[in-house]
Amino acid sequence: MGNSALLVMDVQRDIVARFAEQDGGYLPRLARCVEVARGRNLPVIYVTVAFRAGYPEVSQRNRGFAAVAGTGRMTIGDPATEIHPDVAPRSEDVIVTKRRVSAFAGSDLDVVLRSRDIDTMILTGIATSGVVLSTLRQAADLDYRLTVLSDACLDADPEVHRVLLEKVFPRQAEVLTVEQWADAAA
Repeated sequence: MGNSALLVMDVQRDIVARFAEQDGGYLPRLARCVEVARGRNLPVIYVTVAFRAGYPEVSQRNRGFAAVAGTGRMTIGDPATEIHPDVAPRSEDVIVTKRRVSAFAGSDLDVVLRSRDIDTMILTGIATSGVVLSTLRQAADLDYRLTVLSDACLDADPEVHRVLLEKVFPRQAEVLTVEQWADAAA
């Protein structure tokens, strides 16, 4: 299995609020992932998206982030960017801030992983078609081993979520449920 780390990506107050009604069991399942990882002494790495005041890192050519910049939200220190309290980090956990969709883009994630000799990532987060997909693709190109926890990911479009988990992700990652993953190394 290599040296593994659990990545909890974009599980921030504002993002969770947009998905809260979609799956009421999501946060408890994610909390279970974090609990299992800590029980196995695996590092838990939280990835958040946040921007500097004035959004100097956001181009008007970037449709998604330009729209965010127009709201005045998701800046460093904004309560909307805080990690959801149901899966709050501990002092020993690492928090990485990114500036784009992939967990690697504009962050020091690769440095953190390599400095800890981590070669395997267990991916969770919101959204499946956003941070999970982008991170999986980039991580695969960087030769990381990957596992995606299917029910610890959410997407606004259930069909896109299904297609990614059943048809796209298995080409580059092992896809398991939270309980399958928890039972695998128990």
